[in-house]
Amino acid sequence: MIKIGITHGDINGIGYEVILKTFADVRMAEICIPVIYGSAKVASYHRKAMELQPVPFNQISNAKDAVVNKVNIVSCINEETKVEMGQSTAVAGEAAYKSLEKAVADLESGLIDALVTAPVNKQNIQRENFHFPGHTEYLEERLGKDGDKGLMILVKDSLRIALVTGHIPLADVPKLLTKERITDAAMRFEASLKRDFRIGRPRIAILSLNPHAGESGLMGTEENDIIIPSIKELQDRKVLCFGPYPADGFFGAGEFVKYDGVLAMYHDQGLAPFKTLAMEDGVNFTAGLPVVRTSPAHGTAYGIAGKNEASEESFRQAVYMAIDTFGNRMEYDKAHANPLKKLYVERGGDNEVLDLTKEE
Repeated sequence: MIKIGITHGDINGIGYEVILKTFADVRMAEICIPVIYGSAKVASYHRKAMELQPVPFNQISNAKDAVVNKVNIVSCINEETKVEMGQSTAVAGEAAYKSLEKAVADLESGLIDALVTAPVNKQNIQRENFHFPGHTEYLEERLGKDGDKGLMILVKDSLRIALVTGHIPLADVPKLLTKERITDAAMRFEASLKRDFRIGRPRIAILSLNPHAGESGLMGTEENDIIIPSIKELQDRKVLCFGPYPADGFFGAGEFVKYDGVLAMYHDQGLAPFKTLAMEDGVNFTAGLPVVRTSPAHGTAYGIAGKNEASEESFRQAVYMAIDTFGNRMEYDKAHANPLKKLYVERGGDNEVLDLTKEE
């Protein structure tokens, strides 16, 4: 059975609330072996504060000791760590970092199969060993091999949105948009759609940067100079990509349902429509790395922390997706491990073929 590592995120946010609500359903421990990296005492504090349904934890010191049909928890922070609901504190940032660090170390060593991360505060988690704008960049540095790059994909059923640029200031986006960056993101997106989502020939819509796709240069030149040449190169590489489409009309008219994936140029261009359409049960998936990592699409939600108002649906879907994606990768890799040699190639017209098994 697949072993899912779960980080508790910011202990002052809604992380423990959505974790507890998810695993209060005993069926969740029947489809995976959950391993939570955190503190049974902190989890109990959250449960009692909100009068949530009890979740019996199996407290272990090492992920290798996790057992089936139990919600396992590895203690990786001081049991006396102070919880201040709804507040951003240095203590919460330290607890979030320790949970993530331990989970990633176990992921590297094969003690867990996939990772689901609860939300962190990107400011208070910063420290000497964590100087990244988010999970994606951290995991890319820690787990990327041979030039692997993480790609953020937001997922809700058949809606999948990937980003060319991620957690960077909006003012920096135009100068970072290059033909190489766009084609690289699109190729990695296509590879993930094939391997992680098992889509044979994915269709990818590529969004424009400027309003109205630049209006032939009237509202910007990035489309003509960078994005359209990128699309042409991708099409030459046999990638089924189309565009560029203005984001407002594309989402407003529901055009996204015609495609297997949407490639946005920058963070809010992709996430604003995604969260409007799928905030309650959307999932953030990190593609492009040798490991599977998912997370709920929402943040720490300090405003409702401790009030028993958070929905666990996005977190539950993140667990489901981690299980499904891990299985998809295993099936895909098995199917492509020993491909048959191509025996025939076209030669000339009228469907004439050359039998490569014979000598001429």
